[in-house]
Amino acid sequence: MDFGIAGKTAVIAASSKGLGYAIALELAENGCGVVVSGRGEPAVRDAQRRIAAHAGVKVAGVVCDVGTEGGCLALIDAATSNFGAVDILITNSGGPAAGRFDTLDDAAWRAAIDVTLLNAVRLIRLALPSMRQNRWGRIVNVTSISAKQPIDGLLLSNALRAAVHGMAKTLSREVARDGVLVNNVCPGLHATDRLEHLAQVRAKAAGTSVEQEYAKMTASTPVGRLGQPRELAAAAAFLCSERASFITGQSLVVDGGASVFLS
Repeated sequence: MDFGIAGKTAVIAASSKGLGYAIALELAENGCGVVVSGRGEPAVRDAQRRIAAHAGVKVAGVVCDVGTEGGCLALIDAATSNFGAVDILITNSGGPAAGRFDTLDDAAWRAAIDVTLLNAVRLIRLALPSMRQNRWGRIVNVTSISAKQPIDGLLLSNALRAAVHGMAKTLSREVARDGVLVNNVCPGLHATDRLEHLAQVRAKAAGTSVEQEYAKMTASTPVGRLGQPRELAAAAAFLCSERASFITGQSLVVDGGASVFLS
């Protein structure tokens, strides 16, 4: 299937590994020039090199923390200086700290707001002008099924992923006639470092092993396995494509059937 986005510029936040990396690779394979980012220079340069070698497209790499205002600005600046404009924006970040209500103080909430909600707001604010000027844009926020179905022990994610959805739905209506589409992808249990961290947290709280927690996660997924990052990436790339030109304000859940809410 031709997604019709060859030659577009895609900026993918937090993309030196995990789900972000998989999305960057998928978009590069579809002919996009991509900007990858992360907080560690070795990981960013490695991701930049591997994607360029595999897909044969121009890849820029930015070492930045998108949980900060300066990091968001550096990422978009790199896109405009290397490619001239931003056509596709994937907002993404490492999830906020795990915890229950009684364990989370104001500092934890403020940090989570920066990394989970404000990073999306800031990146979108910076990318929108060129999209509006070109009358074409795609914004996809990587959130979580926790935005629709709260997950025990992830209070901050449950609250703030839902906030991103509220922002995105409202924004989608404001910019639709400018040719800009805004959607979310909501990963369930995918084999990433984030999931390993969650398994460790749950094992410590329950007095079990990480392997036992992984087994429970797998058993909770009707397809009988964890998701692979490339499976989430394919859904995100579709939402960026010309094939999805009549889809905006939606949240696509990619979870192997684990959630029980009505879509």
